[in-house]
Amino acid sequence: MDTENILMDLADLQDRIHYRFRQVKLLLHALTHSSYANEQQLESNERLEFLGDAVLELSISQELFHRFPDAAEGEMTRMRARLVNEPALAELARVLDLGRHVMLGKGESSQGGAQRNSVLSDTMEALFGAVFLEAGFEEAKKVILHVYRNSWPTTGGTSRPKDNKTRLQEITQRDAKSRPTYRLERSTGPEHAKEYVVSVSLPTGEILEAQSTSVKKAEQMAAAEALKYLGGRK
Repeated sequence: MDTENILMDLADLQDRIHYRFRQVKLLLHALTHSSYANEQQLESNERLEFLGDAVLELSISQELFHRFPDAAEGEMTRMRARLVNEPALAELARVLDLGRHVMLGKGESSQGGAQRNSVLSDTMEALFGAVFLEAGFEEAKKVILHVYRNSWPTTGGTSRPKDNKTRLQEITQRDAKSRPTYRLERSTGPEHAKEYVVSVSLPTGEILEAQSTSVKKAEQMAAAEALKYLGGRK
């Protein structure tokens, strides 16, 4: 492929990611697989891949944090893992037809490396790293959000039900425009086997108590008692 066609191909790729490189050499670097780099005595895209991986994780984490304000840490971690794992990145690369642009060594190319998940996902990360290196985090994040525009979960997607404290807070905010408050009333027992008594005060004035082996567990149990109480009033 001559230089003019290569530049046209790269222009198409840049249109698809909604970013135009000022330094085309940096884009070419991001597309340089180690097999091609070894044959041509060039630097591969592995360092850019390392950088892009970090930029991707932060961008996805930040977006999930804002998209799902009620999601717990573990839930966001699982969503992020599904979005940035190798198969997910490779599928995004296929949507961009990225494999057509990856520069591979002869052996890797003959073995179908341009469609291998590992090659495609690594090149995607290198591409994000190249944008970051040239234009900074905000521009790289814009590219990432554009690439992921059709990939976000429509909801938190958790199979885990909301915990008792969350459910109770939603009900009291809906019905009384206020939150319940929790208080550690007392602890009993020896240090190695303490029990904690926690109370929850509802906006309507009712106070309910529960006891457990930790303050957090006792709060959840007190919230469960409050939910039972509120359910019994209806």
